[in-house]
Amino acid sequence: MSAHQFDEFERRMRRINRRHSKLSQGFVTQVTDDGLVVAKPQKPRGYAVVRGAYLLLLVMFLFKGFLHSNLGTEAYEQQVDGLKNGNAIEQVGAFAMTADPVTLWISSTITSLVR
Repeated sequence: MSAHQFDEFERRMRRINRRHSKLSQGFVTQVTDDGLVVAKPQKPRGYAVVRGAYLLLLVMFLFKGFLHSNLGTEAYEQQVDGLKNGNAIEQVGAFAMTADPVTLWISSTITSLVR
């Protein structure tokens, strides 16, 4: 095999390996007009970040609702007020843990289910 043929072979192998690595991340098959089935790389979706943020928000609201239901309104507000008087991180936590309508609804739902 000559050097030119070897270089051509190497270029073709690199191209095939790149395509294979793209297809290993997911692919969609399409049938062309002549009946040939072609696999094309699947485009990445940006939903993972949104789904993760939504899940984190949901878990936070459920946690706040369970905590509010377990402690009661007065004790929960005392704990949040204690956080408001703390350092900067505790103040951010107090802002996040402040009872909102969603938290109160979750708390009342949990309380009605338990009793």
